[in-house]
Amino acid sequence: MKERSSYQQKIIKNYYKNRSALSHQRLSELVTDLYLAEGKKRATIWKRIRSALENLEVKPERIEHLEQKDSPELVAKLVEELMGSG
Repeated sequence: MKERSSYQQKIIKNYYKNRSALSHQRLSELVTDLYLAEGKKRATIWKRIRSALENLEVKPERIEHLEQKDSPELVAKLVEELMGSG
C-alpha cells in the first residue's frame, strides 16, 4: 500500500476532527428535505435520517420514536439539542 503524503494525512485528520460537525450539518439538511418530501421519497429520507442518528450515537428507542411520530419538528429539535452538546 502506498504511503499517504503529509497533505493527504492532514485532510484525513481534519475530516475525522470535524466529523461530528459534518454529521450535524448533514442531519440539518435532511430535516429540510423531510419537510418537503412525500410518499416514497419521505421513506428514503427517513432511512438516511436513521443512519445519521445512529452515527451520532442517538439511542435506538429515540430514533424509533421520532420515526413513528414522522415529525420534522421533533427531528429539528433533536438537531438543536445535539449541536448544543457537541
